[in-house]
Amino acid sequence: MESLMIYVPIVMAIIGLLFMAVKRSWVLKQDPGDGKMKEISDYIYEGALAFLKAEYRLLTFFVIAASIALAGISYIVRTTHILIVVAFIFGAFFSALAGNMGMKIATKTNVRTTQAARTSLPQALKVSFGGGTVMGLGVAGLAVLGLTTFFIIFFHFFMNGNWTNAADMTIVLETLAGFSLGAESIALFARVGGGIYTKAADVGADLVGKVEAGIPEDDPRNPATIADNVGDNVGDVAGMGADLFGSYVATVLAAMVLGNYVLRDILIDNPSFTDA
Repeated sequence: MESLMIYVPIVMAIIGLLFMAVKRSWVLKQDPGDGKMKEISDYIYEGALAFLKAEYRLLTFFVIAASIALAGISYIVRTTHILIVVAFIFGAFFSALAGNMGMKIATKTNVRTTQAARTSLPQALKVSFGGGTVMGLGVAGLAVLGLTTFFIIFFHFFMNGNWTNAADMTIVLETLAGFSLGAESIALFARVGGGIYTKAADVGADLVGKVEAGIPEDDPRNPATIADNVGDNVGDVAGMGADLFGSYVATVLAAMVLGNYVLRDILIDNPSFTDA
């Protein structure tokens, strides 16, 4: 029974991701508004997607370079296993997936929230909260799924599925740290890169609208308005999603490391603890 408990987080993560899919389907079924609203929403969606594609294309080279460096370290440092490279790559992929998933649902939710607010503020809150739920469940579900899956794989690879000692568990957790490193690496670039783009587009919209053309900042006639809204999505949504994913993974992994060291200290003081 105890051996099956380790698989519970995977089941819960899958349930969370399935519920996320249901909420996403519900949000997308809501009224997106008239033709003009759809047009502007599509511009923002396409712009945000183009930015993420360009950003992730560059980050691919970083992931490859970092993977080669980690592989080299694994041959130099005896306690570092080559599997840390695999964990790093998947951590980066999951982090990028979390940000991309959040950005896509956000751009679709925005226009539907606007349309819902025309008739009912409670409905607008329901739609916007539904969109936020999709990203929240997606980030948490992917984090739990990725961490638990790799922990089980490494636990069986290094310890044959049975706890032996804290030293072997340290190797498991050190290898698992590659997953967190990959997630945080993507989060760093997504957060900073998206933030710089957001501020540049914001200032550009101000300058073009107020200084040159004399039109309001958020007027759809101002082309920089689209770029400004694209920046809000790639920085405050995609960047935030990757950031939350990385922080969540790092927090859980830190708790696992602390637990391993606490258990090690207990075993040092009470050698017969495992026989109890």
